[in-house]
Amino acid sequence: MRGLDLTSGAQMRGSSRIFAAATTVVIAAAALAFSGKFRPAEAYPDRPITVIVPYPAGGGTDIVARTLTALLEQELGVPLNVVNRGGGGGLIGTQAIADAKPDGYTLGVIASDVSLYKPQKLSDLTYEKLTPIGQTNELPSGITVNVSSPYKTAAELIADIKAKPNTLKGTGAPPNLNWHVAYAGLMLRLGIDPNSVIWVPTQGGTAGHLDVAAGNSTFSTASLAEARALIDSGKLRPLAVMANKRLEMYPDVPTVKEALNVDWTFSLWHGLVGPANLPKEVLDVIVPAMEKVVKKDEFRKPLQERGFTLVWRDPTAFREFMASDLKAMESVLSALNK
Repeated sequence: MRGLDLTSGAQMRGSSRIFAAATTVVIAAAALAFSGKFRPAEAYPDRPITVIVPYPAGGGTDIVARTLTALLEQELGVPLNVVNRGGGGGLIGTQAIADAKPDGYTLGVIASDVSLYKPQKLSDLTYEKLTPIGQTNELPSGITVNVSSPYKTAAELIADIKAKPNTLKGTGAPPNLNWHVAYAGLMLRLGIDPNSVIWVPTQGGTAGHLDVAAGNSTFSTASLAEARALIDSGKLRPLAVMANKRLEMYPDVPTVKEALNVDWTFSLWHGLVGPANLPKEVLDVIVPAMEKVVKKDEFRKPLQERGFTLVWRDPTAFREFMASDLKAMESVLSALNK
């Protein structure tokens, strides 16, 4: 019996030591977790993230996406794989973002075209079916004419549009899309029927500027960034920019407020989004990482050199901005299509 008692006591003392050691490990792990030095295997993100770009490779949205994701990878510690899903003016790819599982592993860089789908009755897809993460930039519309044009100011061009209805030719985009909406909105603010100008459809702003440089159209309302090579080579003359302030790239070009005394701005914009209902734990990781990236020179300089205006809006401000943009597009397209 005595032997048994001694063995039992030894077992109890051994068990106590094991329990104490286990407790120490648990406490140490908790302390590491609290200090931020311990990361559970299931913490977001723990595998590659797909970033959908709803446009072909090489365009403005693609350039923004690839510049952003290359730097965001460094912050998140996982690969971000850009996948181009063009078609339908961005509708196909943007819908794919909205339809993705809301787990943070499928995101997308979208453009302002998302504000045009519902007003044109192309789809019910709007910003409301997405989770805003952050806006990165804007690309303001401009007004350019051929360097040999008689128009030296935007006011002179507008005066001739009024005096010679159905004579001058505008260009820069297909009807009811981006730069055409920029033009139509400006005309409506000036109290001029947008149909006073013959609109020449082109596939993109660069093509529109080339059309003006070739002497086929009177003016373009695509971005000055897309006209940079033609402006700098002396083939186009910029008359105004549809922005709140002058562009760093062309500080001598007035805003339409300065040139025409009208409150009208229009920009293509880009931002990172996910499907609706992204969980808080995902946003708590991705939003601070993105904000850090968009404020880096490695992100800002390449885009500024291409003529983009850098804008950071957090999820709340980005959602409010998209809501106001949708409302503005509904107003312009409603008036344009009466």
